[in-house]
Amino acid sequence: MADESTLPDKRARFEALALPHLDAAFNLARWLARDDQNARDIVQEAYLRAYAAFDGLRGDNARPWLLAIVRNTCFTWLARNGAASAQVEYDDEIHGATAAQGDPETLALRADADRVVDAAIERLPLEFREVIVLRELEDMAYKDIAAVLAIPVGTVMSRLARGRRLLARYLAAERSGA
Repeated sequence: MADESTLPDKRARFEALALPHLDAAFNLARWLARDDQNARDIVQEAYLRAYAAFDGLRGDNARPWLLAIVRNTCFTWLARNGAASAQVEYDDEIHGATAAQGDPETLALRADADRVVDAAIERLPLEFREVIVLRELEDMAYKDIAAVLAIPVGTVMSRLARGRRLLARYLAAERSGA
């Protein structure tokens, strides 16, 4: 058990290293669980697990370590609770994105394009969706994605390339009305 005098130090260090990645953790959980409320529960459980295992973190780059915990917690949660029965559609207005600048027509077109891209990402098989989310939405480096997914960097690059091609195919089909 930790010495009582080190608990405030542990908490402060955890808050400094882990809390800045809360949005990324929620984003990953939401894309994997496909449900906002389940993602909140998963992130809460993951942060509890991360805090309990925080002494095992080496260095100060908590993001890959934390997102790996979120990913593993998500898969455990989904196996325990089943896939989300009620799918919640992602909506920028509801989920906190800042309002874009421009006239109403431009905003409507941008919102429509966002919905199309989100729907295409949602259709991706999990192994491609998670690398697309981590690279394109969370802007993570390949080596960090590899650490989160516990796979080689070459596999990250391969999945990313295949995921991008599949995503492009989905978007082209949407444009052609297929």
